[in-house]
Amino acid sequence: MTTGILITICSLLIAAYLFDISAPRTRIPTVILLLAMGWGMRQGTEWFYIALPNLEPVLPLLGTIGLILIVFEGTLELDFERKKLPMIAKATMMALVPLALLSFGLAWAVNWLQGAPFLVALNNAIPFAVISSAIAIPTAKAFKKADKEFVIYESSISDILGVLLFNFVTLNATFDAGTFGTFGLQLLAILAISFFATLGLAFLLSRIKHHVKFAPIVVIIVLVYGISKAYHLPGLVLIMALGLFLGNVARFSGYQWIQRFRPDVLEQEVLKLKELVVEGTFLVRSMFFLLFGFQIETTELLNPDSAVWALGICTGIYVIRVIFLTIMRIERRRLLFIVPRGLITVLLFLSIPLERNLPLFSQSLVIQVVLISSLMMMLGTIFGNSTEVEAIEQPKHLEESIQTGQVEEN
Repeated sequence: MTTGILITICSLLIAAYLFDISAPRTRIPTVILLLAMGWGMRQGTEWFYIALPNLEPVLPLLGTIGLILIVFEGTLELDFERKKLPMIAKATMMALVPLALLSFGLAWAVNWLQGAPFLVALNNAIPFAVISSAIAIPTAKAFKKADKEFVIYESSISDILGVLLFNFVTLNATFDAGTFGTFGLQLLAILAISFFATLGLAFLLSRIKHHVKFAPIVVIIVLVYGISKAYHLPGLVLIMALGLFLGNVARFSGYQWIQRFRPDVLEQEVLKLKELVVEGTFLVRSMFFLLFGFQIETTELLNPDSAVWALGICTGIYVIRVIFLTIMRIERRRLLFIVPRGLITVLLFLSIPLERNLPLFSQSLVIQVVLISSLMMMLGTIFGNSTEVEAIEQPKHLEESIQTGQVEEN
């Protein structure tokens, strides 16, 4: 039995790897193939009467670790420059305003149509308003640099703001000045923790000489996130701050204080850490979506009652997206479809307190919204502007020649 499970898991992960490397050519999001493969495995176990233990409790654990690694990996790739502040501001607005509009709009619709208390409806609606960085960031890797950075910032900020809003609504039955004051103190606390934790982890990374150094760093990151979550603090702020700092160490080399962190050594260690994080992210993300696909029942997938709401939610997502891309004067057609729902939606859905669960917001609805938004993203990447695909990198010596003016323009 153990050998069979081992062979199966390894085979599934190899298939997931093949999906990942073929995705830029096929334009099929890996998440769709993983969900389909997980669902197919469930049909196989039922057909051959193979009894497996209940794996559903593992899903939130895998999802949390995957979210941490995905946001960390994405922010490690970002170049933070003053000239990019307008783009970051646009990404923040594109994450914040549609999140608020869709959350409150869906909550109002459920309150009006079904008579559910507004705060309870809002608690259930928020998971469907958050962009999944777990799906958006890997898809954007085939885009040109500017679009890829926009997607990373937008989806990561959407995750952070979505978790903030979800926790705020979940933990408070009423809202008054004291509630908002406590929330403000929590934000200040996580910002202070992020500052000191970032400096401490960077110092450790540059000083540890033991042959095992990256695994403890990643474990500490997960530990700090877990502690912050236990105290209802937005731990993703810490992950994003750490990734931005480590990914842009070279930009601080002119400051005296950075010399204590040995920036030359730290920069090399960050490259190695990034490789480890990329590998770990692939494994955890693949296992999460395979397991989520395995939990899908055919009756949930084809539920006509939830399908009406799923289509309505997805319509709202894209209508709001079109409006705000127009308002923000972002003319990249492909970005219209990079608003998938996925890992973060499932995590927040599973975190809704039992006493606040509404029958309308079922697992069927989650599955259908995830699949529809992923399919729309696939169509968007297939039929989007071909000019938006990331250009092939120039050889390093040619790039250096261009920068030094040794190559003349045609």
